[in-house]
Amino acid sequence: MRVDLRNARIFDPASGIDQSADVLLENGVIAAIGHGLPHGQETVDLAGALVTPGLCDVHVHLREPGQTQKEDIDSGLRAALAGGFTDVCAMPNTKPTVDEPWLLRQVLARAAGHPVRMHQIAAMTRGQAGNELTEFGALREAGAIAFSDDGHGVARSTVMRLGLQYAQAWGALIVSHAEDPDLAGNGVMHEGEVSFRLGLPGQPRSAESAIVARDLELLRDVGGRLHVAHVSTKETVALLAQGRADGLSVSAEVTPHHLLLTDEAVAEMGTLAKMNPPLRTPQDRDALRAGLASGLIDCIATDHAPHREQEKRQGMLAAPFGVIGLETAFSSLYTELVLTGCLSLERLVTAMTAGPRRIFGLNPVGIREGETARLSAFDLSALWTVGSGTLQSKSTNSALLGRTLRGKAIGIITEGRWHPIGH
Repeated sequence: MRVDLRNARIFDPASGIDQSADVLLENGVIAAIGHGLPHGQETVDLAGALVTPGLCDVHVHLREPGQTQKEDIDSGLRAALAGGFTDVCAMPNTKPTVDEPWLLRQVLARAAGHPVRMHQIAAMTRGQAGNELTEFGALREAGAIAFSDDGHGVARSTVMRLGLQYAQAWGALIVSHAEDPDLAGNGVMHEGEVSFRLGLPGQPRSAESAIVARDLELLRDVGGRLHVAHVSTKETVALLAQGRADGLSVSAEVTPHHLLLTDEAVAEMGTLAKMNPPLRTPQDRDALRAGLASGLIDCIATDHAPHREQEKRQGMLAAPFGVIGLETAFSSLYTELVLTGCLSLERLVTAMTAGPRRIFGLNPVGIREGETARLSAFDLSALWTVGSGTLQSKSTNSALLGRTLRGKAIGIITEGRWHPIGH
C-alpha cells in the first residue's frame, strides 16, 4: 500500500527537520521525502498542515474494566485519535486493578486493531493498596511498560524502596503518584488564599514535595529509575533539578491543566477545576512552564480522567478528582503557550513525542526515510470551540469547555494508513 502525503510542513525536532515537502509511504515505511514524488494508491492533500512524529501520552485513564459508563478502551482511543495521538499508556487503577498478567493481556487484546496503540502500565502493589508488590516479572512479560500505583500515593517507604530495587531486575520504570495521603487529608484543592476565601479544605504543597524528596532519597540509596507523575509545585521542580544535578535517574511529566490554570479556576468553574494534584498558584504554574521549557520536565501527559456529569455535579466536597484532556492537549498548549511566546513549538512537539517515548522505553519514531511511519497532522490555522458536542470521550468533564482554541488534529498515520479525523 502506497500513501502519498502532499503539501505538508514536516516538523521533526529530533531530526532537525522543518520543511515543506511531500511524503511517500510504502507499506507503512517512509520511502521518500521531497517534491515531485510518485503518487500512491491514496493521495492526501494536507494543504500545509503540520506533520510531526506521532504524539504519545504516557498517562491516561480509560476506565476499563469496571467503570465503562465513564469511558472504555474504544471511546478513549477515539478521543486520543481526535487529539492527534498515535500512542497512549493506560494507568492500572481500574476495577479490578490491572495487577495480574491475565488481566493485562485482556485489556491489551481489547485495544488491538485500533489506529491508536494502547500500552499498559501495571500496578506496583496488589490492589494498589501500597503493601505487597505485584509480580513485576510476569507482568513485564505480559506487556507492562512500567509500574505505578497512580491515583494512590505509596505511603510506606519500605514498599517504595523495595519497588525501586525490584524494578531494576526487569529494567522497569516506577511511576510515582507523589502524594502523602496524611498531608493531603480531605483537601479538595490547593491550600492557600483561594481555599481560605472559598472555605474549602486544602492540600498543602508539601503533600507532594515531601514524597518527591523521600523518593529521591530512596533513589540515591538503592538506585533505579523513577518518573514523577503530574508535577504541580515549584518545590517539586527544585527537587527535580537537584536530583538531576546529583546524577539520579529521575524524569517527570506535567499536565496541560497545570500549565494553563491556577487554583483561582476553582472559584470560576467549581468541580471542573477539581483535580489531583490540585491546581496551584501562579508562581507554581510559572515554575512548571520554566521547567518544561528548559527540559527539566521531560514530557507532557494529559492525566485524562473521565467522570460523568452527574458525578461532577455533586459539589466540591463529594465530586471526584480529574478532568479529560486527550482531545484538547495539543490545541490548548499551542494556543496558550506557543502562540503567546511562552514555549517554542519545537519544545512542545518534543515533549509530546520523543520525550515520553524515551522515558518509557517505547520505540522512537521520526520523520526520516526508512522509518516506520507513525505521524500526527495538525491544521494550525483551524479555530474550534471546546464543547460537549465536539468531544469523542464518553465524559465531558473538561476544564476548557467553552474555550476557543487554535490548531486541530486532522489525522494520523499508523499501520501504513491515513486515519482522518472528522470535524
